[in-house]
Amino acid sequence: MNELNFDLHNHSNASDGLFSAAELVSLAHRNGCDALALTDHDTVANISAAKACADEVGLRFISGVEISVSWVAKGDIDSLMTTIHIVGLGIDEENRELLDGLASVRGGRIIRGKAIAKQLVAAGLPDIFADAFALAENKELIGRTHFARALVARGIVPDITHAFKRFLTPGNPGYLPDRWATLEDAVKWIKGAGGHAVIAHPARYTLSERELDTLCAEFKALGGEGVEVVTGSHSPDEYGPAARRCKSFGLYASRGADFHAPDETPVEPGRLPKLSDIDRDLKPIWQLLAA
Repeated sequence: MNELNFDLHNHSNASDGLFSAAELVSLAHRNGCDALALTDHDTVANISAAKACADEVGLRFISGVEISVSWVAKGDIDSLMTTIHIVGLGIDEENRELLDGLASVRGGRIIRGKAIAKQLVAAGLPDIFADAFALAENKELIGRTHFARALVARGIVPDITHAFKRFLTPGNPGYLPDRWATLEDAVKWIKGAGGHAVIAHPARYTLSERELDTLCAEFKALGGEGVEVVTGSHSPDEYGPAARRCKSFGLYASRGADFHAPDETPVEPGRLPKLSDIDRDLKPIWQLLAA
């Protein structure tokens, strides 16, 4: 049987993507997606629009979200607080507990954005808060990607990748961790909304192998069900380790472009390798998603 082309991690301009819901759905449809999930950061604002557009073109649509989480390995004195992302798939986007939880996560982003701008100024850069704020269509969700785009627009860096590497990742002047949701809360909100929780792009985090194992174990104990294996935020040589960890912990495998914009994301929705090309023994997370 041919593996269906599910793409379960994508962003629109409701968070830090550049495309509208309609543009994202159209791109996924052109690329041959059988099913598309919209998983904006900490908001479901574009779900209804994306769902309507998907219905028009006959594309299966899966309601989703990507929740920002602050996590530290319990019992590990060497572990530092890390921001990780948990994707929720097949959620009820009108669930009250989920909506209240997402609102609480969004609450501190403008304050954090101003603090990031001050840190960049202290490092000798111009004040780009107004630039970043203008680039955020949803002002509640101003984030590092908007600052990266502002740095590119000012000619300070050539592209988004350089902006993150030089200024916006841990150890650099524009990085400011925040207190997001707990892992327990994120999984609880997703499951309470009828969804399935997935650890997004595990290879992207600055975690040791031991910490990644601890994360997966804690996540599964809380009711988490999946790990992203094939994603635009992983390099091809990171697919294998993610697949092995997925199987080791008895979790389902997910696949998603993590698409934000054509010039910022290495792969478009629907253009990823198949899970079965990485490991035929992986259990696709879409087995859990109602048809």
